[in-house]
Amino acid sequence: MLEAMRKMMEATLGVMSPSKAQALARSMMKGEGKDQVSKAAQDLIEWSTRNRERLTGLVRDEVRAQLKQLGVASRDEVEALRKRVRELEKAEASRAKRAPARTSGRRSTVKQPGAKADATAATTS
Repeated sequence: MLEAMRKMMEATLGVMSPSKAQALARSMMKGEGKDQVSKAAQDLIEWSTRNRERLTGLVRDEVRAQLKQLGVASRDEVEALRKRVRELEKAEASRAKRAPARTSGRRSTVKQPGAKADATAATTS
C-alpha cells in the first residue's frame, strides 16, 4: 500500500503516461476487472494532469507576486513603455522637421554701429 501511495505522489508531480497509469491502477485494484482497471487508469491520468496544472499555477502566481513585490516590471509593462517611447520619438522627429533652425536664444550685448541707444540708457543719463 505504501508503494501505491508513493507512486500516486510521483504521479502528482510528474507526467503520468498511460502505461504508468495502467500499472498503478493494476496495483491498486488487484482482483478487479479489466474495465475497472482501465477506468481507474484514466482517472489517475486526469487527476495527475489537474494536480500538475494546479501546482504550476500556484508556482506561477507566487513568482508573479514576488516579482511585483520587488518592483520588477512585467513584460506587458515594458512593452507599453517601449511603445510610448517610440511614439514620443516619432513626435519629436516630426516636430524637428517642421520647426525652422533656431539660433541661440541669447541677444548680443555688443552695440552695432549706427544703432540707436537703449531707451533705459537714454533716460538715466
